[in-house]
This record gives sequence, structure tokens and C-alpha cells, in this order.
Amino acid sequence: MPLEQAVGLATDIAILSLLALSAYLVLLVGRISFGQQAYFALGAYASGMASTLAGWALAPSLLLGALVGALASALLAWPTLRLSGLNYAVATLALAEMMRIALMRLHITREVDGEVVGPQGTEGFRDIRWLLENDVSPGQFLLLCLAVLGGALLLLAWLRPRRLGLALRQVGHDEVLAASQGLPVLRLQLLAVAAAGALAAIGGGLYAHRATYIEPALFDPMLGVHAVGYALIGGLGTALGPLLGVMFDIGLLEATKVFAGWRMVVFGGLVALFLRFRPRGLLDEATVHRIGAAWRHFRRLP
Repeated sequence: MPLEQAVGLATDIAILSLLALSAYLVLLVGRISFGQQAYFALGAYASGMASTLAGWALAPSLLLGALVGALASALLAWPTLRLSGLNYAVATLALAEMMRIALMRLHITREVDGEVVGPQGTEGFRDIRWLLENDVSPGQFLLLCLAVLGGALLLLAWLRPRRLGLALRQVGHDEVLAASQGLPVLRLQLLAVAAAGALAAIGGGLYAHRATYIEPALFDPMLGVHAVGYALIGGLGTALGPLLGVMFDIGLLEATKVFAGWRMVVFGGLVALFLRFRPRGLLDEATVHRIGAAWRHFRRLP
């Protein structure tokens, strides 16, 4: 594989891993969201408008996108989290589609250097050129994406053994038991959903600047379904699980010619098999515990 193609593939994996992590966070508190693509889209549009229309640098543009994604996710989750599991999943899908339709009607443009730029409904949002204008190479952008992804993973790893992380997992395992022990179930779920929206939005912002062109049709329901599938295949025992799912789908099924034309069939079949035989994924809690125990034993060897 040529170096340029490998860099592009690695960048795509890093960006989609942020979307997969957002779906993982929602699954962690016992809910399934098929609508994370909505916050991915909001982050893409908000970050793109900040850098293109307002002339902001990339970092504050991404932070703005994260804020928009977190607020939108929390506001939409507030009335829907009281729904049961399946009803909540369907509601997230419906809300995401409503948001995508709204983006089709979004027209905010201005003239920059003699060109009209900004989102123009179904015609899309062109010329998100911050990377090109600032001479950021594909390799440098890959390092930035990996740094953002690494920061998210470190934060989740730091949170895992602490009270908040344990409380989130307890809510995911049994909401009734968690509530009986005095945990604020709804607030914990709302916090997880808002953080998931922020992660998806950061991924969307990175995607918009890499692609330089976005349109509402790019953020269809299958993007959200894949995000959940990545977490279900990779495993819910660790934040590394969703990354494993992304690397399997993007790095193997899409990047190789062996599965040409059969990617969706193979991916969908695997999700079905995992739901039946290994519902917590490859890296489930038991597997992660065994790996950790084996590693601690290895370190104690003389």
C-alpha cells in the first residue's frame, strides 16, 4: 500500500474511532444510540463554519464543535432517556434524521476572498480549507488525529477505576440496582450522553477539515449503525474495544480487495453473530480481566 494511501487510511480509522467511542459511551450506561452521526454532523458543520466563515484556528473550531455536540446531545437526551431501551434507540435514530433534514435547509454563507463559502443546504459545504491554507501535511494531520484519539483514550482509562467510572458501569449493568443504591441514574446517563456527543462532534470536525467538503447525505443512518457495530464487535470491557471494531471494518474489510462488494454483508453478519454468542464483544469485561491478570503475573516473573 502506498504511503499516502496508508496515511489516509490511518487518519480515517482515527476519526471514526472517535465516533465509535461516542457510541461506546452510550452503551456503557445501558443504552443504544443509532443517532451519533447527528453529533458527528453538527461538529463537522460547527467547526467548518468557525474556521471558514469566522477565520478561527483549528483548535478553537474543534472545541466549539465539541460544545455544540455536547449541548445538542444533552438537550435531545433529556426527554428521551426516560424511554425504554428499544424505544430510546428508535428515538435517537428519528432525531438524527430530523437533524439531517434540518441541515439540508441550512444556508449560512459569506464572501471570503471573493468566493461565497458556507453551508448551502443540499448543495453542501465546500472549501473548508484551513489545513490547505496553513500548509498542514497529511502526516501532520494524522498525528493531530492520533493525539486527539490518544487523549480521549487516556481520559477514559483514567476515569475507569474511579468512582464516576464505576458508577457509569454500574448503571449500565443494572439501572434498578444502581438507583436502589442511591446513584443518580438519569444524571449519570445524561453526563455520558453529553460526553458522547462531544466526542462524536470532535470527530466530525476533524472529518470536515480533512474532506474539505461535507453535505447532509454523508451523515446517513448507516454511519450511526456502524458506530454501534464497532463497539459491539470490539467489546465493551475497555475503550480499546471500539478501536478494534473500526480497524477490523475500515482497515480490513474496506481496505482490502478480498471483501470487495461484500463488506456490508460480512460486517452485518459478524454483528449478528456477536449479539448471539458474545454480546459484550471480543474485549468484554471477563477477557479484559484475564488479560490484566496475565500481564500482572508476567511482570512478577524474575
